[in-house]
Amino acid sequence: MENGEAKSPQTEEETVAIAAAAAAAPETGAPNDEPKAQSQTTGPNPEGSEPTAPPLPPPSPPLAGPAEYPRPRLVFHTQLAHGSPTGRISGFTNVKELYAKIAEVFNISASEILFCTLNSHKVDMQKLLGGQIGLEDFIFAHVRGETKEVEVTKTEDALGLTITDNGAGYAFIKRIKEGSTIDQLKTVCVGDHIEAINDQSIVGCRHYEVAKMLKEQPRGVPFTLRLVEPKKAFDMIGMRTRAPKSSEGKMVNGKETLRLRSRGSATVQETPDEFEEQATKKVDDLLESYMGIRDLELATTIVEAGKDKKNPDDFAEALDSVLGDFAFPDVFLFDVWGAIGDVKNGRI
Repeated sequence: MENGEAKSPQTEEETVAIAAAAAAAPETGAPNDEPKAQSQTTGPNPEGSEPTAPPLPPPSPPLAGPAEYPRPRLVFHTQLAHGSPTGRISGFTNVKELYAKIAEVFNISASEILFCTLNSHKVDMQKLLGGQIGLEDFIFAHVRGETKEVEVTKTEDALGLTITDNGAGYAFIKRIKEGSTIDQLKTVCVGDHIEAINDQSIVGCRHYEVAKMLKEQPRGVPFTLRLVEPKKAFDMIGMRTRAPKSSEGKMVNGKETLRLRSRGSATVQETPDEFEEQATKKVDDLLESYMGIRDLELATTIVEAGKDKKNPDDFAEALDSVLGDFAFPDVFLFDVWGAIGDVKNGRI
């Protein structure tokens, strides 16, 4: 009894159980009460409340860098070799695009163009457009003329032809060896495009593929060549050595060339130095000797791959990485390596 009131006695176990239940009970409150929102005031936080992070500042504007100026637009002058007004072309990065630009200017199909020469309207293989164009060169486009068929019978292993191609699917004759089988056929001329062998079209084949087909023709068995000669030039067309003076789109000097590449974009670069010129000529001679082709762009690429290499193995590996499709024989690679070394060391 306490203060005159009777209380029921509690055991020690009951007291512990009640205390434990009270500790486990959740805090009381309305069932749908939501947590109180944080204060939105900008003043100091009330004592005991959670501090809030200040808002992030707006991002700074990017720093202004130096102004970028577009490259000058290179403009080249061009004519059809058999006679036409002068046109101007620009914006090409490889031979196919060059032909497309010329075709657009003269309203012809690009497939009509067999090859181009630089600074001469004549079928002059020394002036043949290869992988480089001087920034003041005048471009003459030679288009399809008459088609002719010639029957050929091999009397020896070699026909006496050197083949090149225009970089856009047309192989043509660059050189005829004096006294050879082909030299006896006066209807076959330098500059003729080889369109078919035994009625099998070879349009789209590279020069080395065409040379291989001709080499595989058996001796003593006649075969037929379908040739397309360049359209004849008018006599009144004179030789152009320089493009007319023009400042439009030109910010260049005469020591630079536009290098056209079969893979990648065209680049403006310095005219090749004496070493590169001599080495490229020697490699082009070896291409003719081993493969029956001439290709200054290919020769230039080979020289570029080998001029900084220390040994033939490194050279062969570098060449395979850029020209693996050609599968050059080892003896050719060693001769090329030797020729580059001879020019580099002044032995030629």
